[in-house]
Amino acid sequence: MAAQPASGESPLLTVDEILRALRDCFDPEFKLNLVDLGLIYNIATEPDPNSTPAWPRQRVRVTMTLTTPECGASGLILEQVHNRLASIPQVSKVEVDLVWEPKWTRQRISPVGLLQLRV
Repeated sequence: MAAQPASGESPLLTVDEILRALRDCFDPEFKLNLVDLGLIYNIATEPDPNSTPAWPRQRVRVTMTLTTPECGASGLILEQVHNRLASIPQVSKVEVDLVWEPKWTRQRISPVGLLQLRV
């Protein structure tokens, strides 16, 4: 449950809200958002009591992968994730951890993603 903000403050974000924001980030090769493509492995959040301004803000850490280590758009994709989350007022800091295990496979694509790709 999100912390209750004082009057005029924004509540802390839920993981679902962060995932919704990450649906704005796309893999240029597949032309599918990173969430439905199955590239987002984990999202961790924690309050940031030292943020400025001092209203409830949080740090967000995204653990993700790419479709292949040779992905030519890796810098663009990681930048998209960082910039999209950093643009949310409740977020004070974004960390994106790129991992290769478990390896991404097409089985990670969501049913919605499969429909969009018509696979």
